[in-house]
Amino acid sequence: MLIDFTPDKALYPFESRWFDSSAGRVHYIDEGSGISILFCHGSPTWSFLYRKIIGELSDRFRCVAVDYPGFGLSERPPGYGYTIAEHAAVVGELVDHLGLDQFVIMGQDWGGPIGAAVGTDRADRVRGLVLGNTLLWPTDTWPQKAFSRVMGSRPMQRQILNNNLLVERFLIAELRNTISAAEADHYRNVQPSPEARRGIAAMPGQILAARPLLEQLATDVPARLGAKPTLLVWGMKDMAFRAPAFLPRMRDTFTDHQVLELPDAKHFIPEHEPGKIAEAIGRRFL
Repeated sequence: MLIDFTPDKALYPFESRWFDSSAGRVHYIDEGSGISILFCHGSPTWSFLYRKIIGELSDRFRCVAVDYPGFGLSERPPGYGYTIAEHAAVVGELVDHLGLDQFVIMGQDWGGPIGAAVGTDRADRVRGLVLGNTLLWPTDTWPQKAFSRVMGSRPMQRQILNNNLLVERFLIAELRNTISAAEADHYRNVQPSPEARRGIAAMPGQILAARPLLEQLATDVPARLGAKPTLLVWGMKDMAFRAPAFLPRMRDTFTDHQVLELPDAKHFIPEHEPGKIAEAIGRRFL
């Protein structure tokens, strides 16, 4: 199943590209030239999340942003499990297909562990990382565990599938004073039906189900990526990834890190402060 939606060129002025991964047809964009940055989104977003940052960086960087299967304009393939490990495998296939070398990984939310899993398998080709409002280890905080269990329950799964709960009540509700109605529709219109939403519906359960992968990352990231230049970008008003609970361990994971605190930003930092993030990336990696 592919999504019948064409983004507005005024909002998403990029050429859509397609890659036939082992899981199905994947949508991505590849803009600009220079040092490559691989943008990995979280849930329930898609590559549209990074449009403003890419718009500011593509004159100096090669910006590659992918939609995982089940997200954005990518296929909803039959038999796909929508696990974090599967998403990382698909993104890794794209990285190898494009021949990315000495590239920077940017990951927000689930994009952090997905991008990190891609990077640990290709550590010699990773130049650095940009990580924001994410984690790289199994969660031990009760709010996240509770969120996973509640959102994975049958009543809440029905709300996600039938009423697009994650997009409406978590994404758009947070951004209601930040993005336009047309931009909000770009998040809605790529998840137009219950069948199309199976990918985002699976993600809350992955907070607990992806524990084996996250345990592996807790070991592999410090060992293989811990010395890479890293920019930690944090929305300080994010209630899901509270800075006091997550930033100290992030700092300890990377020996060569800088921190950009965004005092007024919540969870979806590329929407809240794209200019500050783009400026910080340029300073860190050029």
